Amino acid sequence: MDNISRSERTRKLVLEAALAVISRDGPNRLTLEAIAKEAGVSKGGLLHQFPNKIAVMRALLERQVAFFNDVRDKYIAEAKENSAYPELAAHIATLRETSLQPHSIAVAFLGALIEDPQLLRVSRDTDSARNDGIRAEANDPDLAMLRKFAANGLALSHIFGLSETSKEESMRLFDRLLDDSQWVRSEKAPAIPKAKPLAKNNKPTKRRES
Repeated sequence: MDNISRSERTRKLVLEAALAVISRDGPNRLTLEAIAKEAGVSKGGLLHQFPNKIAVMRALLERQVAFFNDVRDKYIAEAKENSAYPELAAHIATLRETSLQPHSIAVAFLGALIEDPQLLRVSRDTDSARNDGIRAEANDPDLAMLRKFAANGLALSHIFGLSETSKEESMRLFDRLLDDSQWVRSEKAPAIPKAKPLAKNNKPTKRRES
């Protein structure tokens, strides 16, 4: 095995070990010593790849974001042919697939949140760009964002184990969020006019003299 292959193998072992430690023992027990022991590598070998624990968490998050982007890329071409809102459709479809994966994504984000919340900027920046695309293609940007956040909540409830909703029901809800025809009526519905604020009488009331 050449040096590059050995380095990549060690890097993968370290990231998988970090996920295992966080999942089993909790984020507070994540140390370089614990990672090295779990991965079966020396601490020196670990430090050669990652100078500190923050670097491990950053790489873990970047790997999860890359996974999310790879799944999205798989859907975007199909969405451009089958949906009026391909950015939104690809996002919802990606969340649907991601929600079926093991809880490694939740573990990575939870660990980063506890270790250094600034690490989540990687995810926030990507999400901000996606939001711009979803709004730009929509006839009703607010409705599009509601569909997007509903999909986010549905996925996160499964990823973090917060919901007892069955897999079948979740897939049905994701499919409904993906079905543009379910939302056409809402987009074309006339806007309800806002009620005019009641006029305020700021003049003092004169008392009648008896």
